[in-house]
Amino acid sequence: MNEIRVIVYGTEDYEKMVSLRNDVLRVPLGLSFTRDYLEKDQDVILLGCFKKETMVGCCMLRQKDLTTFQLQQMAVKDDVQGQGIGTEIVRFAEKLVKDQGGLQMFMHARKYAVPFYEKLGYKISGGEFEEVTIPHLKMYKNID
Repeated sequence: MNEIRVIVYGTEDYEKMVSLRNDVLRVPLGLSFTRDYLEKDQDVILLGCFKKETMVGCCMLRQKDLTTFQLQQMAVKDDVQGQGIGTEIVRFAEKLVKDQGGLQMFMHARKYAVPFYEKLGYKISGGEFEEVTIPHLKMYKNID
């Protein structure tokens, strides 16, 4: 059984999260985080998914206005992908958003991840664009 919990910025769990995000999302693109970029993490809800005490997945939620939240930096360890961890994280995030009065979630999904989000009810909004050197699509879902 996995445990998903809110992570506090600057803690040991936060450092695990940065490491996972870097390994899954940045290193494959030849990119890395800057200190200035990571300082913005203080302004978001940080979620980590743990199998025992090992972080196996994570994401961030940035509140854009009173009822809209952006899912960002979704990452699942390569060796456990396809086991439903990403789905668990997104469902947890949706419940958290709903509990905080949110009505909609959206994300800039990497093009290869679009089918994953579509299975969870997200819809494409607009055309393809480039972000962190690769194609993305904006996707959204009304939370009910």
